[in-house]
Amino acid sequence: MSAISAAAVNELRKRTDLPLMECKKALSETGGDLDKAVELLRTWNAKAAVKREGNEVAEGRVGIYVEPAAETAAIAELRCESAPSTKSDQFIELTYDIARQVASAAPETVEQLLAQSYSNGKGTVKDRIDEVVGLIREKMIVHRFERVKAPVFGSYVHHDGTVGTLIACTGKPTGPTDEVLKDICAHVSALNPLYQSPVQVPAEVIAKEKAFILQQIKDDPKNAGKPANIMDKIADGKLKTWMAETVMTEQPMANTGKYPNTTVGQVLTKLGLTPVRVIRYKVGAMSV
Repeated sequence: MSAISAAAVNELRKRTDLPLMECKKALSETGGDLDKAVELLRTWNAKAAVKREGNEVAEGRVGIYVEPAAETAAIAELRCESAPSTKSDQFIELTYDIARQVASAAPETVEQLLAQSYSNGKGTVKDRIDEVVGLIREKMIVHRFERVKAPVFGSYVHHDGTVGTLIACTGKPTGPTDEVLKDICAHVSALNPLYQSPVQVPAEVIAKEKAFILQQIKDDPKNAGKPANIMDKIADGKLKTWMAETVMTEQPMANTGKYPNTTVGQVLTKLGLTPVRVIRYKVGAMSV
């Protein structure tokens, strides 16, 4: 067999992003056939992924993809072993690709997702992940994902990728929505409200909170002797404050300079939108 040329090795490296020595070895074993060498490298990368199956994957990124034409969006959390890897271009791109795959191909489970044909290249989604595993040399898993259908979306991913929010809305927008909905998603990412709107707060939760507030009021000596109806009004005021801290639409916008004295619900109403789904992912935490 003739010697493998440097040009062939470089071409394979361009196609796979893998180290030169691995590319040269793959070409040597496939007689210089580029396509066969690519497939061989995929096999090696899959083996590399298997070797790392027992490794802990505590780091990761959140990725979001929105397809307005299809009224579809997806959010995904991809995990790896180390924080530096989450900042690599390859891992960032892979996280985005996984979210896009979920939006376009609608898998119901991680197993289905991995077995799907990769929508933007050859092989399966697992092959796509294994390529990056072979490059970065860390275990990687798709931890979770969700897909949503709606006419209007907004999204935000924090600069380090550790937290991101996707909001889906219905309605007829009265103006541009991208910047405002991004601000709302940034608000949710930062403050993590427990509920989306007042109607989503269970009645038993409200009753329990009000009972707790009433007890605190009764225990305060300065309220001694006040009529029951006055105590009840005080409790209602404190309950309203609790709702403003706990429920997204009741919360004042975090960016007070841009949205002074304005709640999230008021911003959405002004836009002509109603939120139907809000998904917040934080790496290592459960979604809200």
